[in-house]
Amino acid sequence: MIPSFPEISGDWLKRAKRRYAASFMGGEYDRMPVDPMMLSHATVACGYSIRDFYERPELGAHCLAYAQEMYDLLPVTKYYFAHPWLPELGADLKFMDKTAPVPIDTVVKCAEDVDKLHIPDIKEIENGYTYTRLTGASRYIKEKLPEMFVPLAYCPEPVGSAAELCGVEEFLIWTETERELVKKMIDVYVETAITGAEALAKAYGSALISTGSVLENSDTMSPETIKDISPPALEKLVKGSLMKGAGPQVFYHFCGNRSLDYELYVNEIVITPFTIMQMGYFEREPFPASIMKERFGSRATIMPSVDTKLFVLPDQKRIYEQAKQQVINGRDSKMGCILGTCCEVPPNSHPANIRALVKAAEDFGRYGSW
Repeated sequence: MIPSFPEISGDWLKRAKRRYAASFMGGEYDRMPVDPMMLSHATVACGYSIRDFYERPELGAHCLAYAQEMYDLLPVTKYYFAHPWLPELGADLKFMDKTAPVPIDTVVKCAEDVDKLHIPDIKEIENGYTYTRLTGASRYIKEKLPEMFVPLAYCPEPVGSAAELCGVEEFLIWTETERELVKKMIDVYVETAITGAEALAKAYGSALISTGSVLENSDTMSPETIKDISPPALEKLVKGSLMKGAGPQVFYHFCGNRSLDYELYVNEIVITPFTIMQMGYFEREPFPASIMKERFGSRATIMPSVDTKLFVLPDQKRIYEQAKQQVINGRDSKMGCILGTCCEVPPNSHPANIRALVKAAEDFGRYGSW
């Protein structure tokens, strides 16, 4: 049973849509959009739990929509959850009270198990755990919140997802000792995710592919290792998903420290005319908007961000000042700019902190004011 919410304001939706479209289609509206990459904070802000977001997709989707209007963020509702397509490869997920679901155990316990992995076909995907939950949320949004519905092919980081098959520690060891085995696990996940994207596009049409890189970053792997396994996997995943009807918009989320490896992706991944490029950190600081604008701004909408850790602290001024600098340095990027957070905004973020993020966009990201 989903509780009733007030109707989303049509006037707000109209303004938010024009604002969001200006980031990709050109032209000016009022200010740059703000996207704190919100997941379970939406249910917490509406009085429910972190677990509710993942365990009750329809409720999570409606809380997301309501939070988007409440904070004056995006005109779309993008529901997704941790570890999609892993259950189709044999992983059992456990719901948690304070975090996203986690795998109960590894699927690959030794090198020989990699060859036993079964890549599901589209019928198996359509009857599987991930597709069922994602389409449950999509059906609900399309029925109850049609103006905020956007078809989403959620295919998260292929490298980190593959690592969950054998466990992150074992995976990191194998990247140095069993590189071809690692590539094979990544490829199994990529093929599965492409089929998942195909099934979702078949059901709801073309719109958005969401993917990226989290595990492999400048703190965990050498640039040489990342170059060998990450850009090729992302290129195959996005190209394959586009060929199967997903996209054409692509959202790339590059989490963690990117100081030594961001250049590896400049010319090695698929960038469509509707691509959003987000980078997390440069060493310990948020990735500078100026570098994003220089290296990606001529081909993609950039998403400079504010340090995610700040959102659980009572320090609105610090968030505001950090956002101000990112907005000023990124607002004239050729293909548009969206203000975001370095990773998912924490579930227990203070609402005043998200307001500080939006206020910086209002004060310094208004078109025609610079």
